[in-house]
Amino acid sequence: MDPYIKRTDSDDPDFLSLVAELDAELAVRDGDDHVFYAQLNKTANLPTCVVIYKNNLPVGSGAFRALDDSSVEIKRMYVRPEARGSGLASAILQELETWAGDLGFSLLRLETGKRQPEAIALYKKSGFHIIPNFGNYWNVENSVCFEKQLPSGINPQ
Repeated sequence: MDPYIKRTDSDDPDFLSLVAELDAELAVRDGDDHVFYAQLNKTANLPTCVVIYKNNLPVGSGAFRALDDSSVEIKRMYVRPEARGSGLASAILQELETWAGDLGFSLLRLETGKRQPEAIALYKKSGFHIIPNFGNYWNVENSVCFEKQLPSGINPQ
């Protein structure tokens, strides 16, 4: 059963460790924009987080938070550099989509940065489409926002 995904919350030590690695990588990629993004990426009290394990080691994470009664924002997507390119990010994203659908949400949204071409490619490959920037990302030049409608009726409450 390798790799495997664990559903958890933002108090999980493996999730917190991976988020710290993500933040360090984003500080380099985002440069001067990092302070703005860091304030939007707090992980306290997130009940819907996942950690993916390979060889019993945590190698990736993701989460979502409710935006309203029907939509969520995908957050904190990360795979350690040595584990990239093996489909783990797609597996994390699929698990988050499934979980959101199981909870009755029908719309997924997310934001990523223009300096993250790998993330942009993942979201396009996963059926997300670019939308106008939403919420706190409105008029943020470096942000690219995406959306995906979940199929209706597959995950009734």
